[in-house]
Amino acid sequence: MADNAACLGNLRQWGVALQLYIGEHGGDLPRRGQGVRPVWMVDRGEDWINALPPYLGLPSYQKLYEDGEAPEPGDHSVFVCPTAEDSGHQHFISYGMNMYLSPWIRPTPHNAYELPDTSALAFLADGPCGWTSTIPSNQDYSVQARHFGRANVVFVDGHVSSFDGGYLGCGSGNESLPGIRWETETGGINQAHMP
Repeated sequence: MADNAACLGNLRQWGVALQLYIGEHGGDLPRRGQGVRPVWMVDRGEDWINALPPYLGLPSYQKLYEDGEAPEPGDHSVFVCPTAEDSGHQHFISYGMNMYLSPWIRPTPHNAYELPDTSALAFLADGPCGWTSTIPSNQDYSVQARHFGRANVVFVDGHVSSFDGGYLGCGSGNESLPGIRWETETGGINQAHMP
């Protein structure tokens, strides 16, 4: 129970950082980072792992990595869900940004003020610990239900909720449900079929 509360607390902090970022960037969201492949590039300042930590008074993931202080399983870090386990990948980031939001194949990031119903649009969720983005899927990058079968999610409006993994589609994919959605419902490039 305490681990779940700590995870929800981490996501609340990311939600606060997002709201501050949106306020300073005319509504733009940070980039989601890499998509369907595990993280290997950590030096883009616009990716959420680098753009949001300064709003929490913390160094970017890039800085942590360069200084040999990258988060590891069990660390007390906003990057680390206490129940997340080592995935064997080079980078251990246990949360993932919604794969549909602000992919690098879009010429510009998504803008929160142009997105419909941000209270139902997932921003960040319990991820697979090696990716910077996630969606419910039958692929390795799927949202993870690691809290007694539940997954935690922070929404674009900043609020946090917990969902049954089966309801979300963790491990199977189910992207349009009452109370939560992953697709942006905007024009232009907003699909998950991206590198």
